[in-house]
Amino acid sequence: MTDPADAFVNAIEVRVDEILDRCTRCGKCVEVCPTTVPAGIDTREPAAIVTEVLDILRGGGDPASRGAQWARTCTGSGRCLSACDDGVNPRFMLAATRLKLTERRAASERHATGQAGFQKMSEGVKVLSRLQLPADLLANMTQSVRADTGPAPDVVMYLGCNVLKTPHIALLCLEVLDRLGTRYKVFGGPANCCGVIQFRAGDAKAAGQIGGNTVAGFAATGAASVLTWCPTCNIQLSEIVMPGSAAGFALEHVVPYIAARLELLRSHFVRPVNKRVALHEHPGVAGVTEGVVKILTAIPGIELVDLEQPRVGYMCNSLAPVPEYKRELHARELAAAEAAGVDCLVGIYHACHRELCAHETTYPFKIVNFLELVGE
Repeated sequence: MTDPADAFVNAIEVRVDEILDRCTRCGKCVEVCPTTVPAGIDTREPAAIVTEVLDILRGGGDPASRGAQWARTCTGSGRCLSACDDGVNPRFMLAATRLKLTERRAASERHATGQAGFQKMSEGVKVLSRLQLPADLLANMTQSVRADTGPAPDVVMYLGCNVLKTPHIALLCLEVLDRLGTRYKVFGGPANCCGVIQFRAGDAKAAGQIGGNTVAGFAATGAASVLTWCPTCNIQLSEIVMPGSAAGFALEHVVPYIAARLELLRSHFVRPVNKRVALHEHPGVAGVTEGVVKILTAIPGIELVDLEQPRVGYMCNSLAPVPEYKRELHARELAAAEAAGVDCLVGIYHACHRELCAHETTYPFKIVNFLELVGE
């Protein structure tokens, strides 16, 4: 019987071989990427950059090349997904390239890096969530999916880990599902990891084992659908862990799920929320921004204004490879929100909330999550 971790590594290699076979080096993915310029990459020869990426995927290539730099500075915006006509997922192509580059380090070093990263994340989540939530509620939200028993729910609500540092967002999400009448089981926290930290560290076997166990646990609940909150988890599961496996359930983000059932929620909008708001958004997970706009504009009294800012990445922390650009984007957006006279700058994801909320002390508007307006 094939070890699940080995099966995951083999599946990655099969998908890499498919990329090498299909990619025509047209360079369209480079041309539409919004972070090549901020990353200082010369894109006048996009086909050459793709060629450098493919060389790395073959096991060679130059780690100092433009292709390697492009892979390392990818922010996951996802514009490349619709640009490719070759049947390639360029975002996965760059994730696999980063893995190949990281695998040039010793296996013991990669494993230790993954362990240290997971421990740091786990400690941060546990401390901040325990400060804010009752122990019994937190235990219910973070039980291991592999220990689950009971009847099959309609859906699994998979929170991921870091949203528990801002648990009001998670609780509001669950409250909305309650109002929709959705029968769900909720899982989150380090016991239900997607494996992304290990994958980034280059420990593919550990990533496959951890992510595979979580996916198997979801399948064992009997739910037909798994709803994600965290965009990192969504991309890790949908593009890294699950392809090629027989998961037995559909994976989607919870925002489009809610937006598709807006008429069920609309009857609960019993009080006008008379506020002028602007949306802080990221395009990385398809349908999320559109869903939030649909939900917000259904709330009586809300006036949504477009600040016409660049749309980059899948969450604020995905912009870490281009830190100066991230600071510039935040400064421009905050200034635009002030000029527009908004009452609230409205975020979607937890990492964005943590990065932006301190600006309430210096700007004349609130930083809130969109679910806070739903709750209000």
